Amino acid sequence: MPTTPLRRVGGFLLFTLLSATFSFQANAQTPARPGPPAARLAPGLVQTAGPGAARLLRVSVTDEAAFRQWLARTRPGAEAEAEPRQKGLLRVRGVGPAVLADCPLVKFVQVADRLARPERELGGLDFGVNKVTALHARYPTLTGQGLTVSVKESPLDVADLDFKGRLLEPGPLGPMLNSHSTIMATIIAGAGNTSPDGRGVAWRARIAQASYDNLLPDDGAQLAARSVSVQNHSYGVEVENFYGLEARAYDQQARQYPTLLHVFSSGNSGQLPAPAGPYAGLDSLANLTGEFKNAKNSLSVGVTDAFGLVNPRSSRGPAADGRLKPELVAYGAGGSSDAAALVSGISLLVQQAHQQRRGTLPTAALVRAALLNSADDVGRPQVDFVAGYGQADALGAVQTVLDGRFVEGTATAGQERVFPLTVPAGVHRLKITLAWTDPEAAANAAPALVNDLDLTLRRPATNQTWLPWTLSAYPHRDSLARPARRRPNHRDNAEQITLDVPVAGTYELRVRGFAVPQGPQAFSVAYEFESGLSWVAPTKARGLEAGAAGQLLRWQWAGPATTARLEYKPTGQTAWTVLSASVNLADKLYRWTAPDATRPGQLRLVAGATTALSDTFFVARPLALTVAYSCPQEALLTWRRVPGATQYQVYALGTSHLEPLRRLSDTTLLLTTAETAARYFAVAPVVAGRTGPRGATEDVLQEDHGCYVRSFAPRLLVTDSVRFDLALGSIYRLRAVALERQQPDGSFLEISSLSPVPGLALELADPAAPAGYSQYRARLTLISGAAVYSQPERVFRVSEAPQVVVYPVPLPAGEPLRIVLPPTEAADVRLFDLTGRLLRTEVAEVGVIKRIATDALRPGTYLLRIRLHSGPEITRRVTVL
Repeated sequence: MPTTPLRRVGGFLLFTLLSATFSFQANAQTPARPGPPAARLAPGLVQTAGPGAARLLRVSVTDEAAFRQWLARTRPGAEAEAEPRQKGLLRVRGVGPAVLADCPLVKFVQVADRLARPERELGGLDFGVNKVTALHARYPTLTGQGLTVSVKESPLDVADLDFKGRLLEPGPLGPMLNSHSTIMATIIAGAGNTSPDGRGVAWRARIAQASYDNLLPDDGAQLAARSVSVQNHSYGVEVENFYGLEARAYDQQARQYPTLLHVFSSGNSGQLPAPAGPYAGLDSLANLTGEFKNAKNSLSVGVTDAFGLVNPRSSRGPAADGRLKPELVAYGAGGSSDAAALVSGISLLVQQAHQQRRGTLPTAALVRAALLNSADDVGRPQVDFVAGYGQADALGAVQTVLDGRFVEGTATAGQERVFPLTVPAGVHRLKITLAWTDPEAAANAAPALVNDLDLTLRRPATNQTWLPWTLSAYPHRDSLARPARRRPNHRDNAEQITLDVPVAGTYELRVRGFAVPQGPQAFSVAYEFESGLSWVAPTKARGLEAGAAGQLLRWQWAGPATTARLEYKPTGQTAWTVLSASVNLADKLYRWTAPDATRPGQLRLVAGATTALSDTFFVARPLALTVAYSCPQEALLTWRRVPGATQYQVYALGTSHLEPLRRLSDTTLLLTTAETAARYFAVAPVVAGRTGPRGATEDVLQEDHGCYVRSFAPRLLVTDSVRFDLALGSIYRLRAVALERQQPDGSFLEISSLSPVPGLALELADPAAPAGYSQYRARLTLISGAAVYSQPERVFRVSEAPQVVVYPVPLPAGEPLRIVLPPTEAADVRLFDLTGRLLRTEVAEVGVIKRIATDALRPGTYLLRIRLHSGPEITRRVTVL
């Protein structure tokens, strides 16, 4: 009968759930002991735990001295080295994992020598997606000033202009392997000195370097001594789905240093299955790239595109014990590395906001609560294993802290803390998130949660209660894809409740200690009231590029489905131009090609009685600065005139950032010797009293700028008509230009002269050049009488009749053989010995003196055959001495 097996299945599931609950409570209250040998091996090692002993293993032991004695007795050739600053952890070589797992002193074994690698591909930046540009515009004092971020990576480029004056280690940690770490540091805290695109999220924060050669946490005391409050980890290893020794160590450090936040990239392996563990074989699930990313108290960050869609390659959860991973997603054109770096930068600004409000650094738990609570829901409704709590919202997280929309407290087992909350009228959605820093669990623990807190929302007037959104962690694709349901969460150390269109009035936030074996447990709760319409991008801090197609306008909308009219108005005009009569506000973006003119303007959205005005922003093309010349005594800067601009703001590099140097109405600026010491300069237009975007920064001391002379080069190195092209950077204060030829006594003879100088591109010629080699230079005479010279150039003049010159003959051993062809000829060159054996084949190009190496030739006579491309073949006898 069909009902009988159904009852059995139901009974089995009930027994399983009850057993799991009992197992969880026992785990939470009983100290971890070494389990059976298989349980002491990292997933993946279980299948390969033969007698092999080639790899370096990381081993957790109960008694280090006793383990060393055991190792010396049973495996005398094995080596064990203590992990720095990690009590009870050793690196062991020379003994296989199965042998170690059989030792009663061993708690856990995993591979130590996994190679970390960057998790970035090529791509650009768009700080509008995560509302960083809106944050910069609304809170210009939030820059990361006074805070320090650590970038745990390969060495970065310490000479990068965007880190000037803010690196704690001004010298390189080692040779640069790639540009990845430099890009991550730029996203987090780049100064924007090279160009506006080089400005990071927390652009005045200090930057510390750290190496990812060791996957364990850095020394917490050293991080604290350097005032590091955020460490970014944009790297990964292979897919690893378990709570390992590294994850445990990061959770331990989070408990020891409660204001230190670690941010990890989730990885770019979103289409791979977990190789081992409860979710093994499930494609596109449980594929974070590194067990250290399974830590409870850190953030793992996945990646979206500019439209908020999660990239298929973004690694996803769940963790091995069913916990939610990743917690957040963020935009990253280069992959999850960029996304993590962006969240690290946002975290710094959340910390600075708390400093401004309370005078202290917030706990990492509060930063997590603010970030998770303010995240914009993407993907499936509520939380999921792909996007976590959603798209990071920099502005929302900072506003949560600045508005004081959070509470903090502690709870013990069985204790319930109650916090009143008044919900105003007109709220579209109430969102509440609880987060806490959970004590480290034993490696491979399932569940890894130690202290379990429960969040509930209650409305006293009706006695209604709402529970957090919780996902199914059952290891089946259909179960893991199910929407979150309201029920108790006994896996995660973060919980979230949302309530759509809440009735205005008094509510209660309740936090209860469900199981707190290591208490009291500190916690943070953040909340927000979503409502209304506001602009996100463009802003006064970041405008639009004139004439560029497909730029994204962004807004925030919390309300029912509706449409709005989108309009644009340049500053100084009264009429609004309709861009779209009906945009869907739920889309939150619109593609637009801005006018091809430099001027400030505004956008607005009109939806019934609701009107949302944007900042006054600039539509402009970046204004390029040109170094007309850079001489020892002065340098001249020039730029194009911008229609509508009444002035121009020139910037010079200061101690760490570009600073205003001078405002002027002209399009040129003559720098004195003292001013050129700043070396780096940029310029921006001033239109209608507003300073527009500046262009890329120029280095006045860069060699290719030259002192007036951009380039001086002959048309052809071998020619019957000697002509030179001279390119100048400027003719400002230039009286004359002359071509000079060197005489046999070393002096130079003036051949021709131009005065006044007719332009920047000149042709200089010597109609009476002698045959053979001659050396030339250009002489520039300034109105002061001073002379500036180009570099000398040599030209070989031949007669108009076709001829081939081969020299030197005879040829000293080791000296190259030179072949001069007619000025319009190219040729194939072959070298034979006297037996007819072909030794070398070369191609001689038009106008070039061909050099043929003779290092391998023995003394003797050779035949050189030169076939001109016009037809005739010429033979020359060459003797090598």
